[in-house]
Amino acid sequence: MKIVLKKDVANLGEEGDIKEVADGYGRNFLIPQGFAVLCNKAALNELEKRRHHIEKRKEEKRKEAMSHREKIEAEALEIAVASGEKGKIFGAVTAAMIAEELAKKGMIVERKKIELPSHNIKLLGNYSIKIKLYENQTAALQLNVVAQEAAAAEA
Repeated sequence: MKIVLKKDVANLGEEGDIKEVADGYGRNFLIPQGFAVLCNKAALNELEKRRHHIEKRKEEKRKEAMSHREKIEAEALEIAVASGEKGKIFGAVTAAMIAEELAKKGMIVERKKIELPSHNIKLLGNYSIKIKLYENQTAALQLNVVAQEAAAAEA
């Protein structure tokens, strides 16, 4: 079934995209929820009328992603965790923890967009974390994982 997206849908596409989806997905979820319309001449004409507005919104998202990228890359993040003698962490540093620390600094990032090596960090040290922003843009966050005792001594 061919559809035209009316709104951004995660893992499918953005507003204005024409996609081929399973009949049930389109008929039972996307169309009733208002995320899409059936692809026909009327929908394509409406899409052409709105094309300018859609492109304008996409450009705004690109600019916002670039400014977000500059903020993320300008500042290193430090997380203090409990660890053993050999630098092994009790537990792990996860994407959710990183998203929470970024939120404290005023940078809102979804945890799903944070790419960690092997999905979590279990050793102390410095890491370069990749964060997906918009389209194919990414930001590199410098993360320093330190022991709680060392962080308390510095403060």
